[in-house]
Amino acid sequence: MSEKKKHHIVDRVLPGSIAEELEIEPGDELLTINDKEVGDVLDYHYLCNEEYLTVVIRKANGEEWELEIEKEFEEDLGLEFENGMMDSYHSCRNKCIFCFIDQMPPGMRETLYFKDDDSRLSFLQGNYITLTNLSERDMDQIIRYHLSPINISFQTMNPELRCRMLNNRFAGEALKKVDRLVEAGIELNGQIVLCRGVNDGKELEYSIEQLIKYIPSLVSVSVVPVGLSRYREGLYPLEPFTREEAREVLRVIHSWQERLYKEHGTHFIHAGDEWYLLAEEELPAEESYDGYLQLENGVGMLRLFIEEVKEELKQRSGDGRSHEISIATGMLAAPHIRRAADWVTEKYPSVKIHIYPIRNNFFGERITVAGLLTGKDLSAQLAGKPLGEKLLISSNMLRSGERILLDDVTVEELERTLQTEMIIVKSSGKDFVRALLLEEQTDLGGCAQPYEVNDYE
Repeated sequence: MSEKKKHHIVDRVLPGSIAEELEIEPGDELLTINDKEVGDVLDYHYLCNEEYLTVVIRKANGEEWELEIEKEFEEDLGLEFENGMMDSYHSCRNKCIFCFIDQMPPGMRETLYFKDDDSRLSFLQGNYITLTNLSERDMDQIIRYHLSPINISFQTMNPELRCRMLNNRFAGEALKKVDRLVEAGIELNGQIVLCRGVNDGKELEYSIEQLIKYIPSLVSVSVVPVGLSRYREGLYPLEPFTREEAREVLRVIHSWQERLYKEHGTHFIHAGDEWYLLAEEELPAEESYDGYLQLENGVGMLRLFIEEVKEELKQRSGDGRSHEISIATGMLAAPHIRRAADWVTEKYPSVKIHIYPIRNNFFGERITVAGLLTGKDLSAQLAGKPLGEKLLISSNMLRSGERILLDDVTVEELERTLQTEMIIVKSSGKDFVRALLLEEQTDLGGCAQPYEVNDYE
């Protein structure tokens, strides 16, 4: 079957750009660059890098313009397209026993049910791919454009177990693609979603033994506990880790870190923050994170936050400002948020701060991270509480680029319900301090909603 032809329709022309100068307009269609059809956004940027371009545009009236362009190497044309990827996202066809999307309740927005397994999103946004849905064209594109880093969900290096965990008989064979990527000089990061009684214990030890063979191309591997919602009827029976089991996971990881740091100068294998909170153990020192290689995977996020709060407060002498403010956060991080807030009030004793850990009734109490809290849980549990002048919530509770939570409750709706203005706080410790003190934040950008790909059509 022939591939459906893609239509790359211009959505926006950036002011002052080459495209504006050439009178390219929204609604025009990009046909070719240097006689080559454009498959996706990576092809577009790669082809546009050259200093001399022949670009063919089809105008809205059907006319075709052939434009000869001379520009600086890697200078952008200034075009944005209706489909940001300029192609359909690649979906995952596995049925992983740990997949969180399979644990979503019905009736949520469509994008939350889309399972992506797209190497381009791995490069562009840091998403993790299983390699099972990676076509030969995808492999060629990664190698030809030298897309680094690529993030891989290993789960286990036992091929038979990997087939069972991903419910894909080719999942073990797919691991051979790692060798091709390493041979091509592609930098990689890895992830293991640890499932109790499945890929932990001796299986985890075996996986680490196999993965260290890819150092230094494989820069880091994170180990994170499986997330279990209350919507698991008919799914593989998984249970949460106990405190003692979390301590055993950390013992294994720490012993490997000590050995690998001596041999390779890197800790390589990293435990997600949740393990330390579950085990009720202190977070590692900052140097243990090798430069925070997997922050977006929840590795070192709390340590970095703490260090940033300390650094910001070190530069302040404090004053007598007076106001009352509140913070809503997940159960897991609440003790660290409370400790950081106490440091703020030590320097600003007239600032009163309320910390409200929110229980996740929507997904179930086993889900304790802030990023999976919903508007309904926030409004129900904060109703009638003293909130002060402002209520702070983390930006990772919101859909990327929008003021909307997982259950489609908007920030504005919450403000009306709670009768309090809300401040969206980025994850940095500096912005946390500034927000508590009602100062302007340095970074107001949004974070991607966990497990969600926007506009995947």
